[in-house]
Amino acid sequence: MKDVTQQTVLVVDDEEAIAEAVRARLQSEGFQVAVAGDGPEAIALCEQIRPDLVVLDLMLPGMDGLEVCRQIQRDRWVPVLMLTARTEEADKVAGFAVGADDYLTKPDEPIDRAGLAIDQARRTVAVDGTGIQLTPLEFEILLTLARTPGVVFTREQLMDKVWGYRDYAGGRVVDSHVARIRRKLGEDGAEPRFIRTVHGVGYAFREPAEVP
Repeated sequence: MKDVTQQTVLVVDDEEAIAEAVRARLQSEGFQVAVAGDGPEAIALCEQIRPDLVVLDLMLPGMDGLEVCRQIQRDRWVPVLMLTARTEEADKVAGFAVGADDYLTKPDEPIDRAGLAIDQARRTVAVDGTGIQLTPLEFEILLTLARTPGVVFTREQLMDKVWGYRDYAGGRVVDSHVARIRRKLGEDGAEPRFIRTVHGVGYAFREPAEVP
């Protein structure tokens, strides 16, 4: 049997805190670990280092985890453990169909971004200590943006992540939900504190240096 110190695991996750936590745990067990932050980087690293296992985030921006899994399995089989915050049966079936071997649910870590606190486990939101009531869809949109400050999501990507589909009116639907989230967060329309508009593209959560 191959010694674990010779085994390499590729961790693919766009959330740096999650990726580093998984890396640290695997390294403590004696594995060599490489990390990729998106799909194209993961595919390139797979070809380069030929890992013994891939721990793959399902909800990657741009090229999602299902497509990454499909591509890395195309030329050489490698065990894939899907890392996801979602537990719907349809997601598992889709993952297994493209070659995933098992699923691991992400821990629900609290998020604190410059006065905005999101408790994923309790599904609560507070601004400067004051609770904010969001609908389930509003919560998912805010959570998606806040998980990766600075990353720009197109309206279509937000439709995919939050609604699980796209339609011709998706852009207007996303815009109306973001407008309601901003009102509830007390955002200044001219200078939003948390969610910025990337004109012609979509939305991004402000990086710490950008927050007023």
